[in-house]
Amino acid sequence: MLLRVVAVFLVVGLCLPRPALGAFDVSDTSWEGTSELFELAKKRLGRERLELTATLDYSKLTPKDGVVILHPESTLDYAELSAFLRAGGRVALLDDHGTGDKFLARFQINRVRAPLTPARTLRDNPSLPIAEPSVQIVAGQEQNRHPITQNVEGVVTNHPTALTHPNLTPVLTIAARGEPDATLAVTGIIVNRGRLFAMGDPSSFINLMLRYPGNRKFAEGLLSYLVEPDSWGERGGKLYFVSNRFQQRGEFGERGNMLSGLGQHLTDALDDLHEHGLPEPVPLALAAFGCLSIMAWGLLYAARPRPRTAPRYTAPEPLVAQGGVAGRIAVLSAPSTDPALGLSELRSAALEVLGERLSLGRGPSAKLVLAEIQRRNLLSDSELQDLTSALAELRVIDERILKKQRRLIPVARLDWLRKKLMAAVVEIEQRVGVG
Repeated sequence: MLLRVVAVFLVVGLCLPRPALGAFDVSDTSWEGTSELFELAKKRLGRERLELTATLDYSKLTPKDGVVILHPESTLDYAELSAFLRAGGRVALLDDHGTGDKFLARFQINRVRAPLTPARTLRDNPSLPIAEPSVQIVAGQEQNRHPITQNVEGVVTNHPTALTHPNLTPVLTIAARGEPDATLAVTGIIVNRGRLFAMGDPSSFINLMLRYPGNRKFAEGLLSYLVEPDSWGERGGKLYFVSNRFQQRGEFGERGNMLSGLGQHLTDALDDLHEHGLPEPVPLALAAFGCLSIMAWGLLYAARPRPRTAPRYTAPEPLVAQGGVAGRIAVLSAPSTDPALGLSELRSAALEVLGERLSLGRGPSAKLVLAEIQRRNLLSDSELQDLTSALAELRVIDERILKKQRRLIPVARLDWLRKKLMAAVVEIEQRVGVG
């Protein structure tokens, strides 16, 4: 009888619902938990530098810390996590079908289907592909293997998803047959300080999978990557573990007051714009606004009243464009004309008049005119010397005008040349007329 009662209680106890931990939970020691990953971290850092939490408090994070996120089921706070990364923090996001894709998309990391026919599998099962370190083969030798994958030959995965990104460094690749290879894990430096690691299969780190040497070596490499010293010195921060439907609260950094918070959000927005460009609807909206603005300007310009203008062929021809005496006078009296040009004209006219009075013909040279005046003794020695000096100086001015070498001549000097030239012409006309 007693044995029957004990048996009944055992059956009832086994049938009663027990609190179950979710897959990937760090506290879960069953095959689908990640307690072994936590033990590896404990050996690497010590228990005092590890934080198991159901609520990720961003206000407690420092740039020296790291965060491991396993299969998130709540929307990740992009503003706080990106601020943490830009300050120098490190984040490992291990997710295949959770909500991490929205966060990764902000960094241009997108999920894609894993290969249907992987080249290497576990027990010939295409749902258990074996990922290999991403390397480049140069001259038959491996190049550029990431430090996380040192001593790693292969990582067994379980129903993974692949990732794509134009710039980040690939870490693990799933080789395929008859289709392109796929990238399983990528990493990159955020704003020259923080590190972001993303992998499309958190199952690689559960207790059941860590029994494979490649998975275990890869987990150790990832933990070292999250805590290793930076270029600016030792980190010495904590490593936080969160999984599944964890809570989020607080703000990273000193951004409590309104102005500092506004400035930080503006900085975050500018950094996001610099790294990812404008959100998809914004360029289209800007293009539409630009087209509408151009159309409005065109309509306003076309509808603007304009005064009637007379055709150019009906406008009077300006004097400077006309020939003859009127056109020449207009040119000489224009404000932009060199005043010396008028004296040049006066010199030519004086020589022509003297040539007629002295019976030397039209347009005689100054030398011939001066010789005839001296021969006929029409001017005194001082007057002849002044005339000779004036004609020589005017000849130099002529040459300078022809060479377009404009030089400012004092008005008093020009007036003196004019007076001497006109006085000589008047004197000679009087004497020749008397004679």
